[in-house]
Amino acid sequence: MPNRLAAETSPYLQQHADNPVDWYPWGAEALKQASLQNKPILLSIGYSACHWCHVMAHESFEDAGVAALMNELFINIKVDREERPDLDQIYQSTHAMLTKRNGGWPLTMFLLPDQTPYFGGTYFPKTARYGMPAFADLLPQIASAYHHQKTAIAEQSASLRAALARTLPPPPSATALTPAAFDSALLELKDSFDEVEGGLGKAPKFPHPAELDLCLRGGVAQRDDYALQMVKLTLTKMAEGGIHDQIGGGFCRYSVDQTWTIPHFEKMLYDNGPLLRLYSEQWLLDPQPLFARTVADTAAWVMREMQAPEGGYYSSLDADSEHEEGRYYVWTPEEVRATVSAAEYDLIAPHYGLDQRPNFEHEYWHLRVSQPLADSAQNLTQLDAARKKLFARRQQRVRPGRDEKILVSWNALMISGMARAARAFNQPSWLQSARRAADFLRLALWQNGRLLATYKDGHAHLNAYLDDYAFLLDALIELMQHELRSADITWARELATVLLEQFEDRVNGGFFFVSHDHEQLIQRSKSGHDHATPSGNGIAALALNRLGHLLGEPQWCAAAARTLKAFKPAMERQPGAHASLCVALDEQLEPPVVVVLRGVDASAWQVRLAAHYLPRTLVICVPPSLVAPPATLDKAAAHNGVNAWVCRGVECQPAITGLDQLLTTLTAARR
Repeated sequence: MPNRLAAETSPYLQQHADNPVDWYPWGAEALKQASLQNKPILLSIGYSACHWCHVMAHESFEDAGVAALMNELFINIKVDREERPDLDQIYQSTHAMLTKRNGGWPLTMFLLPDQTPYFGGTYFPKTARYGMPAFADLLPQIASAYHHQKTAIAEQSASLRAALARTLPPPPSATALTPAAFDSALLELKDSFDEVEGGLGKAPKFPHPAELDLCLRGGVAQRDDYALQMVKLTLTKMAEGGIHDQIGGGFCRYSVDQTWTIPHFEKMLYDNGPLLRLYSEQWLLDPQPLFARTVADTAAWVMREMQAPEGGYYSSLDADSEHEEGRYYVWTPEEVRATVSAAEYDLIAPHYGLDQRPNFEHEYWHLRVSQPLADSAQNLTQLDAARKKLFARRQQRVRPGRDEKILVSWNALMISGMARAARAFNQPSWLQSARRAADFLRLALWQNGRLLATYKDGHAHLNAYLDDYAFLLDALIELMQHELRSADITWARELATVLLEQFEDRVNGGFFFVSHDHEQLIQRSKSGHDHATPSGNGIAALALNRLGHLLGEPQWCAAAARTLKAFKPAMERQPGAHASLCVALDEQLEPPVVVVLRGVDASAWQVRLAAHYLPRTLVICVPPSLVAPPATLDKAAAHNGVNAWVCRGVECQPAITGLDQLLTTLTAARR
């Protein structure tokens, strides 16, 4: 019989519904049973695209003997870290405190009934190996400790809770904000830059779009050629590498090597949205065909494989197919030769490294650009034809699993990326995709003036988190720069209001990750670090400041300033880890330029302006059909042509009526 997870919406939880383990989802019932039965909790956190999560499931959770031990000794709780990032944050932090090691997934934590962990790890093998004990041997020892070492565990629990409390930022000082953290972050990122292969640090290599965005902004504003080269080299190497799907588009989570060749093959929505934005902005500065093709291929992949019929975007594609990581993506020269023409093979074999030794498992070839093609029309035509044939052949393979839950925060990152790419390349179909997703979120996940976090199969649930509100607010501001709709203005106001009412630390500034009315957990975190996704506090500070200037609402700008003051010591201590907050700091110190366009040709001017990299500039075209625009945007329209109003803070220059003059003004403001 299926266990309790069969009733859950998470595909990851449903993957474990037929386990012989008596799994509970996280909730009051599981916690109650732990107290009533006087059993510790075995908490297992993972996600559907996680390779080692699958390995541990096959080895242990599907084994009747191991399951019987788990059921006898523990209350077993399974959590999808993508649906419950609040729990994942807490127990990754406590894992690090208990073990002095980095965490990861699957995360395996053993808790007291009051939710406090007393032992933990990540992947445990079924039989002892890799220097780790067998999972089945470990379970009785952990259960015995709970029953027979209560005094030691109680002392450890008190220390752990005190350590969690110390992770909150201290009360802010009265010192003024300065650009020092932004400048220090840029220097720190330069120190970690790989000048040969691009990227930050050594293997494994992650994309780090928030950090590269800071480098791009700083490079332009400060005329820093080295910072600009950091971004260009990294994006070039990534686009040519195996982390980029050369046949189907989109980026994998990370590269296991320093040269971007072999990825961890899962594809996550949250990586690809920010990368779409970053590649689009790099192309505006340096219109190389490689960057344009990368954006087009990624956008095509998103719309083809990741957008639900209802409009929202799915979460991820698995790393595995047929129980093997990467099987869907890798090739042999013989299979490629059988798929394309002889002339096409002669072209793509050296291009993709098929004439070299295998680069995956000593047996297969994962395609990456080993030798760039001469940029001729004939070569590009042949390459495109060969890629289409390889794509068609790959479509016949067993596909990786797809996690089809729709998460607000990840959707917002993709909406922002698709809309930014649409604006840079003037691609209406990409904008339409982003609009469909945003409209779906409003219809399905905005209920009774609050957001819900996740949706699948017609059911939305779970209180939304800081990232959901902050990322969505930022995405709406991006959409407003295509078309100003009264519905978007209203929704943005409502989101900002909930952010301040339900998430702000009203004493010390900044935003908690969960709302004031969230369920009681052992910690209420307030973090400013960027992780795989940008910091919710950083994006909240950026978006609230922008919206405050757009709509003339100083309380939102003030909330952004309070956030930056709250995290000022953390930014100064670890600037490179707070790139999103540093970007928000940059716009707090030098408010964004708001360009208001009015007139019959205003939309044409908007398209022309979008072809320029203007990171601190918001371009708003006010359509004649918009009834009662906000006072800050209600400027006089030209009788003939266009009036452009350039505003910063509460001051607006006289109307500009020539596009060249406007571009000169904005280019100067960019620096």
